[in-house]
Amino acid sequence: MLRRLAFSLPFVLAASAALAHPHHAHLDDYGSFMSGLLHPIFGLDHVLAMVAVGLWASLIGGRALSVVPAAFVGVMAVGFLLALGGVDLPFVEPLVLASVVVLGLVVALAVPVPVVVGAAVVGFFALFHGHAHGQEMGAAGMVAYGTGFAISTATLHAAGLAAGLGLGRVLERGQGRLVTRAAGALTVVGGILLAMPA
Repeated sequence: MLRRLAFSLPFVLAASAALAHPHHAHLDDYGSFMSGLLHPIFGLDHVLAMVAVGLWASLIGGRALSVVPAAFVGVMAVGFLLALGGVDLPFVEPLVLASVVVLGLVVALAVPVPVVVGAAVVGFFALFHGHAHGQEMGAAGMVAYGTGFAISTATLHAAGLAAGLGLGRVLERGQGRLVTRAAGALTVVGGILLAMPA
């Protein structure tokens, strides 16, 4: 099954690459909260990076299970407020895409770091994800929209955590880590495909 997944996922990602960060104006029709809730899900770059955060936290273990995802959500909120305050950050979109590759790599390599380092790494990229959300808020209300994408982000982190921890329980420990790392490698492939011009 893993072999079939590894074979088919690059094709799925390639087909979706053009939709990595689509125009989100249509989400305004759903109201501010739903617009924020759906916004990360409609960007494949956000989905891959946020799930990778959860996967990496599951590999680090211990306090990282809560601290690393919380650091992403917290710093993402700061990036959001900077965007709303008119503070420009350089290379927002390139760094959002780079986050997919880098976070995929740290999962694929199962990079063991202290919790504070893991939090700092994800926090760096979260700043740019949050700024991107702020730039694309449109006519949505700040509080409702921000609450929506924070919940969505935390849910994607939780999905990564559940996958990483669940694989470790269902499979033998070594095999579970191997499948989690394979997911990281596929995330890297996805990030590279997203970065390629359409």
